[in-house]
Amino acid sequence: MKMNVIIETLLIGGVCMASVACGSKQKSDAAEEQKVAAKPKVTTEVVHARDVDQESIFTGNVEGYAVNNITPQSSRRISRLLVDVGDHVSAGQQVAEMDNSSLAQAKAQYENNKAAFERADELYRFGGESKANWEAAQTTYEVSKANYENMVENTTLRSPISGVVTARNYDNGDMAGASPIFVIQQIRPVKIMVNVSETLYPYVKKGMAVSVTFDAMSDRSFEGKVSRITPSVDAATRTFPVEIVVSNNDEAIKPGMYARVTMHYGARNNVVVSDRSVIKQIGSGDRYVYVYKTDGTVEFRRVELGRRMGDTYEIVSGLSDGEEIVVTGHSALNSGMSVERVNKQ
Repeated sequence: MKMNVIIETLLIGGVCMASVACGSKQKSDAAEEQKVAAKPKVTTEVVHARDVDQESIFTGNVEGYAVNNITPQSSRRISRLLVDVGDHVSAGQQVAEMDNSSLAQAKAQYENNKAAFERADELYRFGGESKANWEAAQTTYEVSKANYENMVENTTLRSPISGVVTARNYDNGDMAGASPIFVIQQIRPVKIMVNVSETLYPYVKKGMAVSVTFDAMSDRSFEGKVSRITPSVDAATRTFPVEIVVSNNDEAIKPGMYARVTMHYGARNNVVVSDRSVIKQIGSGDRYVYVYKTDGTVEFRRVELGRRMGDTYEIVSGLSDGEEIVVTGHSALNSGMSVERVNKQ
């Protein structure tokens, strides 16, 4: 009887151990299946290198090629304005007349001093005047002459350049002050100043052609040329100013217009990727991609971007031709993680 109880107990224990072992195996198999199922799903693409036209777009405002502020040397009352905003003027053209009440006095003084010097000069040549008196008369004459000529110049104001009147700050009868009476700008041609990144300094050459567009004339494109390159880089912005000149023969381009300047400097053979594959590192300007490896894992790799072309990016460094990268599904990835590639592109 006791033997039967022992045998029964051993049989029950065996059954329980078998049940535990079976249960453990089932849990292990389920965990393994869950582990496989937990792999992030990604789509990838194989990237290739191709020639990428190198161009950059810079913005700036249109300025007159030459700008002149018309103002008298000293504060004077305006007698008559002869031009207005929008008028074309030629170099040397009279644009304003100032009060000439002091001009007559300056002229009389100049003429008197001139006559006095001529008399002193004649006497000095015959020994009838000392050299000191002759020199004093000459100095007085020359000073009064310069004063009179300056008065004439500042009574009849003329434009030193050919261009268009772009501003008028006074009316007839006003006392001209610190502001110029007129601003005259030469607009054939016009110029545009842009700030170019220092990395492009070796590629920008004086005389190189550029393409220029304007927001105000989106249907037209103009050809310009690099006319001046500043030979120093701004340490704060890491850029250097470049002057662009556009002929503007029909005067369609106006000072103050917003311009976009496109510079072209050859082509480079670089890898091109979809913009969806590029990841921005939070808190920095760095850019990354996930590279799909042959063992089914991914590598988080830093890349340097070049041009953006629609929905693609040029990769300057960080990727090689023929490598495979993750395009979608990278939000849940970490470097070294195994992934399931569901749609190789």
